[in-house]
Amino acid sequence: MPVLRETEFKARVVWLGHVPAGQSLRAQPVPQLDLGFSGDIGARHEGLNRPSCVRVKNLYPEGTEIRNVRQLTILAAEEMAAIASDMGVDRLDPALLGASIVVEGIPDFTHVPPSSRLQADTGLTLTVDMENRPCVLPGREIEAESPGHGARFKPAAQGRRGVTAWVERPGLLRLGDSLTLFVPDQRAWDPKQTAVSD
Repeated sequence: MPVLRETEFKARVVWLGHVPAGQSLRAQPVPQLDLGFSGDIGARHEGLNRPSCVRVKNLYPEGTEIRNVRQLTILAAEEMAAIASDMGVDRLDPALLGASIVVEGIPDFTHVPPSSRLQADTGLTLTVDMENRPCVLPGREIEAESPGHGARFKPAAQGRRGVTAWVERPGLLRLGDSLTLFVPDQRAWDPKQTAVSD
């Protein structure tokens, strides 16, 4: 396992949401999240395992039970502002995007390396799975609130949709908390690179 290197980047939690299990991905703003190993209790994406979806159809038949590495959706306030600008709206409500957590302070947040960690001062630790690609579901929620803007979300959110994550160490996350970014201390993958022995 690679060493995780602490970076100088810290994110401040500026919004928290609970997405109840059910049909809609609309989140309810909350002042804190009590996160366990299965994620946010009672949330749409809670669970240690989940049925596979279209995102991993090249690996498994849809509905196959797999490990749940998308318990949470984490977005960056800076990227949300850029999406809103490209959509021609004043601001995006994180609740309409199914957000669990919105942070500010980490540049190019959507592209932090997979397996990076976000750690609170309390020890609560979230592991980044990977980029969360935009889909049409937030667009439907946006369209219901702002007719004529929903279809603009997916193209505007390319490369800015945040990440999915899972709970590595449980704990309480509150508005205003600081999260330190740790990244894997390894070079980027390059299939042309020859392994060098130590």
